[in-house]
Order: sequence, then C-alpha cells, then structure tokens
Amino acid sequence: MRIAGIPVSRWIKRVAVVATLVAIVAVIAWSLMPRPIPVEAAAIHRGRLTVTIDEDGRARVRDRYVVASPVAGRVARIALREGDAVRPGSVLARVFPAPLDPRTRDQAAARIDAADDARRAAEAGVAQARAAHEQAHRSWERARQLATQNLIAPEERERAELEETTRARELESADFRAQAAVHEVELARAALSADGQPIAIRSPVAGRVLRVPEPSERVVLAGTPLVEVGDPSKLEIVADLLSAEAVQVRPGAAILIEGWGGSEALRGRLRVVEPSAFTKVSALGVEEQRVNVVGDFVDPPGPLGDRYRVEIRIVVWQRDSVLTVPTSALFRRGDAWIVFVVEQGRARQRDVVVGHRTPLDVEITGGVREGDVVIRYPSDRVAEGVRVDARP
Repeated sequence: MRIAGIPVSRWIKRVAVVATLVAIVAVIAWSLMPRPIPVEAAAIHRGRLTVTIDEDGRARVRDRYVVASPVAGRVARIALREGDAVRPGSVLARVFPAPLDPRTRDQAAARIDAADDARRAAEAGVAQARAAHEQAHRSWERARQLATQNLIAPEERERAELEETTRARELESADFRAQAAVHEVELARAALSADGQPIAIRSPVAGRVLRVPEPSERVVLAGTPLVEVGDPSKLEIVADLLSAEAVQVRPGAAILIEGWGGSEALRGRLRVVEPSAFTKVSALGVEEQRVNVVGDFVDPPGPLGDRYRVEIRIVVWQRDSVLTVPTSALFRRGDAWIVFVVEQGRARQRDVVVGHRTPLDVEITGGVREGDVVIRYPSDRVAEGVRVDARP
C-alpha cells in the first residue's frame, strides 16, 4: 500500500523519526527550564505579641541585716551556721570589749545618741508608711468596688492593687528597720556600760542566718560584720539593665521569671527602677552603664533562696490580635523593610511598615494581609518573579 506514491512502512518510519526528534527537543527544553527554588515559607497570622527586655537576675532577701560588733574587742567563736533559725533577741555572738579609755568612752556615748536619733527616725518612718498603706488600701477597696460595676478600666484596678501591695511591703520594711534601730540602741548602751563583761550580740529580727563571714574566735574592731540575718521566705528580684533599656520599663510592669529550675515561669511585678546608674565592665571588656531594677514575686517563689540566679523577662509592650511575620522574613533595602510573598508559585516583593519587634516576630502595620505566605530566610537567588517551591 502506498500513500502519495510512498510506501506506508516508509511513512511510519518518518513519523517515528519526527516524534523522536520532537521528544528529544521537549526533553532538552524541559531540562533547560529554570527549576523552582525551594524556600521555607510561613503564613502571616494574627496573635498576641509581647515585647520584653530579657536579662539575668537573682533572687535576694528583701530585708537583710548585717549585725556588727559595737565595740573593739575579742569575739568568741560563733556557733551558728548558715540556715540556722533565729528569733528576735536570739544571741548571735559574744564580744569581750577592750578596756575603754576616755576618748573611746566619749565615742560610745555619742554612738548612743546617734542610735537613739536613728530609732526615732525609724519610728517616724513606720508611722508614715502605715498612713500611706492605709490610704492605698482604701483606694484599692474603692477601685475594686468600682471595677465590679464596670465603672473603671481593669488597668486602674490593677494600678490600685499594685500600689496597695507596694505600700504594704514598705510598711513591713519600715517595721524591720524600727526593730533593728531599737537593737542598735541596746548595743550602744551595752558597749558603754560593759567593763570587761561580754556583750551579747542579739538578732534584731526573726529569720535565718544567711552568712557568717568568719566563725572563729578573733579580735575585731568596732563595726566589723559578724553575722548576716534575714528571712529567706521574703524574696525580691533584682537585675541590672543597660541604661538604654531601663528607660523603657516602668514600675508595675509584669515580669516573667524563668530559668530558675522549675518547669513553669513565675510571675512578678516590677517595683523600683533605681534612679542612679553604675559602671560595669562586660565580659568583652566594654564599660557599660547599668541600672538596677527591683521587683516582687506575685507567685510563691517556692524553693528559691537568697542570691539564686534567675532569668527575667520584663514586659514593655503587649497586644492581642496583632498582625505579625517572622523576623527571618524581613530584610532591608535602603531605608525600607522588604518581604517576599508567594503568589501563584512566584516570589513577589512587598514593602512593609514595621511596628514593634521581638527576636522571633515583628508587628506589621501595612504592606501585607493576614493569610499571605512569606518566604523565610530568602537567599540571593530569590528575586522578583522567580518561581519558588514553598515548603512550610
């Protein structure tokens, strides 16, 4: 059989050759086409964004008392050890004073007057702290009643509660100071009246022995520390921040305490940002201006003790339903922030407006929408319009 005078078998051979050539060309063209670039992608979503300042801190006893020798003399061996419980008036140490010369006797008499003045000042401080606490308590009661009727914002009630808690702690500290001042007066009088008789150094407060610098018998000068006493169940948090970070925090800010050894973070509340900074040399040898911030535990501190290390996160800004993208999706181009959005399998460049930032997420106030898919860690191969293979 022939077609146009050509045998069918020859036609079949020609068609097979042409088909083979077309297939080869198609394979070559397909192999030369650019492959989609595999990229890591993430969807833009709304959620809570919390901006914090993170720093290492430590727990410490809120009211620490360093009990010192009131006179020069010989201190007997101290039998107490760290952790021993003491009560107000418990004997901590005994000092055998050296004989008093006229000059030392005059100094001891002046020390009594100074201690008595300090006692009166401490008692006045207690009265002032008690009045402030009573006023803060009344304000908190009013705020609590108004909050139940939805007449004030929850933030106002929280501020009143924080003020009441702070004033209660200040009253407690003032009471401790007044007890210690009375104890100092007793020591000063004992130092003047003693004539070769041992002076019993007594604890000004109830608590535990925190530290004994040197338990052995020795000769000491007046004012030499003998024992540190405090209540380890009443702890506070202290950390030093860079001065540029300290200006961003305010008393009343929430604190998250982590890295303390437990599985869950403890809550705290910032109480004081100290007004004066100090110079500290970093591990790299750089001088830094640091500021101490002090906070209180809201949750029970559990097994934490004096000078235990913790990691704190101070909340400086927090909002719900914030449009966020991963920090790894952003990059700079000039003064603008850029992201690559995946649209129909291709990368599209978008300028975005950035708000608050954390190490992991960034607030976006314009340029993209919820549900858009952005490329994380875009390489130099990613450009406008290139095909991408987005993988979560």
